[in-house]
Amino acid sequence: MTAVHSRVRFVSAAVLVGGLLCATSACGTSTSSTSGEAAESKSEGVRRELPWKEPDSYAYTLTSSEGERSLIGAFRVTVRDGKVVKAVGLDDSGRRVVRQLPDEVPTLGELLAETAQARRDKADTAEAEYAADGHPERILVDWDKNAIDDEALYVISAYQATAG
Repeated sequence: MTAVHSRVRFVSAAVLVGGLLCATSACGTSTSSTSGEAAESKSEGVRRELPWKEPDSYAYTLTSSEGERSLIGAFRVTVRDGKVVKAVGLDDSGRRVVRQLPDEVPTLGELLAETAQARRDKADTAEAEYAADGHPERILVDWDKNAIDDEALYVISAYQATAG
């Protein structure tokens, strides 16, 4: 290998590493998943990891949108011992889900498991964005980019770990 080729490879590697570091540290969030899984989108092919251990007890606000699914709406969710113990619908759709299908409201672990399953099943997009403390803030799953209404978008806010 010539010295020029060696320098080109070194510079290329340095640019790639620098770009990845900048991308994962931007705004205190990163694209990732839990339990050693890695976020990957077919379109971007970039893998980033950030471990997060779901606590036994916490509360969060979920806004679930996109696609034609039963879990659409805004919810305040309380989890204890790893199970949803209270879900309050914050809008008409959320109230309808809580009234008719209360078991549809997920824990954050269940949302991350759905994302991991979508990756294993080769969905076109299965991405999660995480807060600085590691909990998910946004999850997007799109099984087929050419299909209509098969995507799911989950926005997580007001997350609080609580004592059991």
